[in-house]
Amino acid sequence: MAIIFLVIIFSIVSIRLLARKLYEKQGKKKYHPIGGTVFHQLMNFNRLHDYMTDLAGKYKTYRLISPFRSEIYTSDPANVEYMLKTNFENFGKGWYNYSILTDLLGDGIFTVDGDKWREQRKVSSYEFSTRVLRDFSSVVFRKNVIRLANIVSEAAFSNEPMDIQDLFMKATLDSIFRVAFGVELDTMCGSNEEGAKFSNAFDDASAMTLWRYVDILWRIKRALGFGSEGKLKKNLRVIDEFVYKLISSKSEKMHKSHDDPSWKKDDILSRFLQFSETDPKYLRDIILNFIIAGKDTTATTLSWFIYMLCKHPLVQEKVAKEIEDATDSKDVVDISEFAASLSEEALERMHYLHAALTETLRLYPAVPVDAKFCLSDDTMPDGFSVKKGDMVSYQPYAMGRMRFIWGDDDAQDFKPERWIDENGCFRQESPFKFTAFQAGPRICLGKEFAYRQMKIFSAVLLRFFIFKLSDEKQTVKYRTMINLHIDGGLNVRAFHRRLDNKAT
Repeated sequence: MAIIFLVIIFSIVSIRLLARKLYEKQGKKKYHPIGGTVFHQLMNFNRLHDYMTDLAGKYKTYRLISPFRSEIYTSDPANVEYMLKTNFENFGKGWYNYSILTDLLGDGIFTVDGDKWREQRKVSSYEFSTRVLRDFSSVVFRKNVIRLANIVSEAAFSNEPMDIQDLFMKATLDSIFRVAFGVELDTMCGSNEEGAKFSNAFDDASAMTLWRYVDILWRIKRALGFGSEGKLKKNLRVIDEFVYKLISSKSEKMHKSHDDPSWKKDDILSRFLQFSETDPKYLRDIILNFIIAGKDTTATTLSWFIYMLCKHPLVQEKVAKEIEDATDSKDVVDISEFAASLSEEALERMHYLHAALTETLRLYPAVPVDAKFCLSDDTMPDGFSVKKGDMVSYQPYAMGRMRFIWGDDDAQDFKPERWIDENGCFRQESPFKFTAFQAGPRICLGKEFAYRQMKIFSAVLLRFFIFKLSDEKQTVKYRTMINLHIDGGLNVRAFHRRLDNKAT
């Protein structure tokens, strides 16, 4: 039965391919070369981004044919700039992306277009630009990295391996909940089982949501409630129960403390509630969009960063030396003391650390592919046409590996020096070439927020510890989901940089 079904599907695709070719021959427009079909994506799902990188190496921009539409994938910076800036209004999330993402992310900033997007962008832009948020978040980051460093120190003393990605996930989840929602989740120390259950459900829901892009039967499965859609529904129940409970609790506290001027409202959720009685569903969507932006992206980048440093120990030592010099902390042996004294000025002097994190994002971007929807017939800068209803995506993962962008000799090498100028300072690249944070009107509002957290965490950990893979022969792969998680975690061993460094 399954074989018959596959034969029918491939027949439909073949007919569609033939019809499209005949149409293109008759018309004057030319379309991007065909790299394959969405069924090739399905067959290569566990290595999806490498499969698409291989195609990008053959064609800067190519099409994959599906029974319903063409899907265009580009690694051409000129096309990316056209989509994200020049003709921004014609490449939105569209109904297709919205229908796939909305069960998890609702009407949040990552799923909507038009007035809904502009409204959330305006509010979020204001929040991220305030000095209050910067100062408050830095305090939270320092507090949580001390907790993390103490756990790492215990593992170092006992010579036990640890899953550093799991620890980063917990630390960044704790951080975003404190900064954005004013909640001490404390999943890192294991005191909040409910928070850990939520985190696992959110990760699994993210993976199942991405699966929809290659599963043409997902709508049928959702209607019948079986398979991946049945599992997604269960995870969404866990997520919603947790988030609505959080909103209710926060709203209740707000009402009780309404007349108390000493009660601080530093977190983002409190400030949303402060201004109006906002719809709980709207707040739920905002919360989940903040989580996917503030937890997974930072944690996965830090995980790949540690992996890269383990594979390149000389870079690890160079970063550690810069941290010591920038903080003038040669004689500091107390983790808490060092973290508390880590100033914004010191972080700004860490150009090589900034470069190493950016180089990690070039090769392992937190969001490996970003899909848009063509809202009307258009012609890209490369001269090829796209049709209304086509999905048009740019590929940060593939772009970071393209020789025509980064050089024939070292495009796939981990080389932080490519980001350093002749004066030893960090050198920016075009956001249409380095697309890890998007570009144009949708450029990531939390970019500086993310760098600050990653640099605080990296500075503290690398000042006191040396990291090595627990198994040098371990094959490290990604898990195909919305964000680029390391599949199965990253097991490392930590060693104190000095015998007299004691975690407190």
